[in-house]
Amino acid sequence: MALYTIADLHLSHGVEKPMDIFGGRWQGYMDKIEKNWLAVVQPGDTVVIGGDISWGIDFAEAREDFLFLGGLPGRKIILKGNHDLWWNTVRKMNAFLAENGIENVEFLFNNCFFYGDTALCGTRGWFFEEDFKESHDEKIFRRELLRLETSLKAAQQQNPAETICFLHYPPIYANFRCDEIIGLMQGYGVSRCVYGHLHSDSLRYAVEGRHCGIEFTLVSGDHVDFAPVLLKK
Repeated sequence: MALYTIADLHLSHGVEKPMDIFGGRWQGYMDKIEKNWLAVVQPGDTVVIGGDISWGIDFAEAREDFLFLGGLPGRKIILKGNHDLWWNTVRKMNAFLAENGIENVEFLFNNCFFYGDTALCGTRGWFFEEDFKESHDEKIFRRELLRLETSLKAAQQQNPAETICFLHYPPIYANFRCDEIIGLMQGYGVSRCVYGHLHSDSLRYAVEGRHCGIEFTLVSGDHVDFAPVLLKK
């Protein structure tokens, strides 16, 4: 058994919106995802996918992407990204999976999962450049904080040996630091934060390594050349 992670797959099997137009590492990226996944992930492994799963705007458009994921080995735990417009209530998403015979995908949303005695927590987070000029934006951010704390509390109740936090948006970036999210992670003893969202030119401003007592790791698809990143064995 092994624990892997990757973010920002941007699958487009059911819609005409591939990422190949961006060139570079995005050329043939869906073939890379499949090849690299099959090279390392075994049926008993777990892969946490940090958002931006599919370009589909609803279940119908995202169906082919989920069938693709379901056909790959391993248990997949998914959190929401900013482009996951198909995202719905957990009840509806689970019903969608059941209708399509997909049994190895789960959703990280107001909950937590475990890999052995390691807690897997997280939420989408919020945009690192957001300064809350509009009350609507602040409400979304506060909601994300509540979801993260709900996830961390659920983990703490089971006394984990380690807690890993997965976010879509980076909580630390260039000269920006989201003190509220980082404070929550520190308060609940998070040892590692894994995030995505950053691509292309923005990768140069990514923050990785140990900061604020937490190890930060960026795993967006083009950053890791679409290969799942090993976290634990």
